Amino acid sequence: MFAYLWIDKKTTEPYILLVEGKLLDHPDLEAGNRARMKIFRVKPNEDLPLDTITDILNMALDLIRKSK
Repeated sequence: MFAYLWIDKKTTEPYILLVEGKLLDHPDLEAGNRARMKIFRVKPNEDLPLDTITDILNMALDLIRKSK
């Protein structure tokens, strides 16, 4: 598993979860109390920050490419 889009049960707002997020260093990623994963919160009433999402996903893909 790489990443998925989910909805926070408490806030009912969407987020993108990155499975190996602990290996990613980006200011918009949150670890919370997760040991392995980080999330990127999506604000449902605003335009998607496509540049930020693209940067984060490319960082994650680079990790996968380097590990193979």
